Amino acid sequence: MTRSLSALARTGALAAILALAVAAPAGADPNNVIPIPALNGIHGLPELPGPTKAVYQVTGMDSPNRTQSVNVLGTDLGIMWDDGNGRMITAFGDSAGIGVPNLLAGSIWAWTSNVLFRSSTHDPAAGIVFDDVVPNPLPSPKIPGIEISLIPTAGISVGGVQYMSMMSVREWGDHGKWHTNFSTLASSGDGGSTWTQLTHTRRANVDGHENFQQNAFLKAGGYVYRYGTPAGRNNPGFVSRAKESDIANIDAYEYWDGKEWKPTDAKTAAPIVGGVAELSVMWNEYLGQYVMLTTDPANSVVLRTAPAPEGPWSEPRVLIDARSLPTAYAPMIFPYQTGRDLYFLVTQHTQYNVLLMRTPL
Repeated sequence: MTRSLSALARTGALAAILALAVAAPAGADPNNVIPIPALNGIHGLPELPGPTKAVYQVTGMDSPNRTQSVNVLGTDLGIMWDDGNGRMITAFGDSAGIGVPNLLAGSIWAWTSNVLFRSSTHDPAAGIVFDDVVPNPLPSPKIPGIEISLIPTAGISVGGVQYMSMMSVREWGDHGKWHTNFSTLASSGDGGSTWTQLTHTRRANVDGHENFQQNAFLKAGGYVYRYGTPAGRNNPGFVSRAKESDIANIDAYEYWDGKEWKPTDAKTAAPIVGGVAELSVMWNEYLGQYVMLTTDPANSVVLRTAPAPEGPWSEPRVLIDARSLPTAYAPMIFPYQTGRDLYFLVTQHTQYNVLLMRTPL
């Protein structure tokens, strides 16, 4: 990768962080994590029963990508999309590094709310190799009660412009719950190197927009489909759409009410699925169906299929049982067709890093 991290030991910061990390309590929010293998006790890929397998450590100190060299010791999510020129952008969320700890937020780590990696990998069978990094493209003040984080939940390329959907987190709640100020689009006209929040696209957490605080994008038939859930996990899922040219026009969206598309009013949206968390949706050529990945109320990673973007969506099929990988979340689909095998990323909170998984369809 093109950016490197200065030696940590010369400041003594690493020793101090390690000492604090040993005593850090487990918690529901991302501040309470230990991404260092020597301390979290996790080495190597998890051995899973059944057909789904872990094939590659994407981030962290045990990853061939050596993301610690750009001060990403731990991170989550991994939302992938093609940039329109055959290159893949992957957006990660809250990322732990070495530096001035965010004590105001109760963290021993130097946190950034988002980080992007770019890759030329189209065949993930041997892993996903990162070419370069865009660190902290959309900073957050990280002040509890105001904005503790600004996290990507979806990404897409439309007309040569990159778009991310971001959620502004006001504060962390109980396990699997948090409180948002709004969701918003951010855009980049230079392939993801620099980003700007599109404040006119903000969806405050009211008036039906509370159901679109976390998103997934899908392009189909000239439309951008924007799936949504309330903030947190174990929620209903909804879907809206706009013509590709209107992706940044909040008034141009239609909402699926269970029978037809209704214009403008987000309150008309009806749930298309229930008991879901972070979503990822894509057309799958092998199945000839749309596929959706998420986690269920038991925290198992599950797959659904549908003949159309709005559904009807099938009953969930378990890909990773929560008993096998109990802290897994945020399954994100690899954006290129890979035949009978489906590849996706999943975060393992115990090590606070991201794994590449493979499952046969």
